[in-house]
Amino acid sequence: MTQRPAGSARQLWSRKFGAAAVGFGLGATLALSPVVRAQTAPATGAAAASAAQAAPLRPQQSFAPLVKRVLPAVVNISVTEKSGAQMMSDQLPQTFQGTPFDDFLRRFFNQHGGDHQAPGPFSENPGEEGNAKQIALGSGFIIDPSGYIVTNNHVVGDAAKVQVILQDGTKYPARIVGRDPRTDLAVLKIKADKPLPFVSFGDSKSAQVGDWVVAVGNPFGLGGTVTTGIISARGRDIHSGEFDDFLQIDAPINRGNSGGPTFNLEGKVIGINTAIYSPNGGSVGIGFAIPANLAKPIVAQLEAHGKVTRGWLGVQIQQVTPAIAASLGLKGDPKGDPKGDDHGAIVALVSPNSPGAHAGLKQGDVILSFDGSPVKQLRDLPRLVAAAAPGSAGTLEVWRDGKSSELHVTLGDAPENPKIASAGGASSSNDQAEAQAQGMHFAALTSDLRHELHIGPKVHGVVISNVDSGSPADSLGLSRGDVLVSINQHAVDTPQQAAKEIKDIASSPQKNALLLLNRGGVTQYVGVDLSKNAG
Repeated sequence: MTQRPAGSARQLWSRKFGAAAVGFGLGATLALSPVVRAQTAPATGAAAASAAQAAPLRPQQSFAPLVKRVLPAVVNISVTEKSGAQMMSDQLPQTFQGTPFDDFLRRFFNQHGGDHQAPGPFSENPGEEGNAKQIALGSGFIIDPSGYIVTNNHVVGDAAKVQVILQDGTKYPARIVGRDPRTDLAVLKIKADKPLPFVSFGDSKSAQVGDWVVAVGNPFGLGGTVTTGIISARGRDIHSGEFDDFLQIDAPINRGNSGGPTFNLEGKVIGINTAIYSPNGGSVGIGFAIPANLAKPIVAQLEAHGKVTRGWLGVQIQQVTPAIAASLGLKGDPKGDPKGDDHGAIVALVSPNSPGAHAGLKQGDVILSFDGSPVKQLRDLPRLVAAAAPGSAGTLEVWRDGKSSELHVTLGDAPENPKIASAGGASSSNDQAEAQAQGMHFAALTSDLRHELHIGPKVHGVVISNVDSGSPADSLGLSRGDVLVSINQHAVDTPQQAAKEIKDIASSPQKNALLLLNRGGVTQYVGVDLSKNAG
């Protein structure tokens, strides 16, 4: 399970944690026993050279000089939730909803939050359980001597009051300057009577798998805690949002580390600790940090304007699978570099009056690049477009009708909560007769079926009324209630038309069909290989 490490101090510091804390010092001491190395005679000549190449790489003798330099700029953040606020699933930050975080946080906060939790040492009014306010703890770091602080948006939460605690124990009330739920970043501001220690962002692009890193934060409300490890992987997509591009680190981070920095050995911030993968609620050595290069422009906008503006295209897209690529005749990289078929982003829906619509994008187009940058994975396109300024011009390379072409687009301003428009067109068929082909059974989209399947009046096509077991459609997960909108970019209006087109494709040399489906209100393409005849 993947989860955000930040959490309520009351929730984290329960009686269970309190009891466990008694033996913490002893357990930690025992874990620090030295490693005994076998002593051997020194190697010479070729043997010595071979041993030198095989010797493990080690960091500097001590991390203490680095920690001494950066630790004063790392802060603890205490957030008092608004009166009566509880982190239930319907109030989770947008970043969590519909993700693995959602289920975990719903269980965690429902079990440990609110008035049902015994008051802990971080509770306000600990003697009055019914009136105790929920306190959430997290981490952050100062990026400017005037008092600007970076943290996670989910650390701030539904804040009534935010307090920042420096390493020397000094406390300051903090103002929320701006927040961006889509990247889970927030900027705070405190007023101090002197310049504050600060740290700077580094270049996360130059960070390599295997590089040493140092993570600093406020795990479980314990205060400034330093852990070390390496970068385990780059570009991790944990399905928490459209801008997922995490650094994976094995430096232990836990709840409360959220918003804290990950440093390289030069003392530069190359990541912001945001999430952990954990089956038990604690660190198992798999943590995720927002790369500095992704965070820097977001933080700069929040600091300057209090909000983030992004370019907007106004399309719904999905990954091009090999089956979809085959149905479109898209083989390898159209520019001659064979990278496989599953590249690009296919347009499943174009919002009316959107920049994409004005540029001439059509449903079924495959976007191969934006302004010369290739779209190798689905997530590449949203990041490329979002990085461009609203109102700026761009060039889209698209694959349509078996060849590539260019479209010129002027990007719009991305809405805070972009909504996908419904597919246009209404059913024009009153034919009640069913038809079947290749294991798929089709029925007309009648008013009764619309009511039964909760399908709006703007959705058109035919209903898949049944799917034979073992058919190509069954292997792809097609099921009763899916609405077939088009086949190979041709709209379907009757069950007989749908069955005929499927049969024609199955008997053709190509044998690949590109189906456009409406599934529960979501429009998506599915590529089907019909070479395996199911009758």
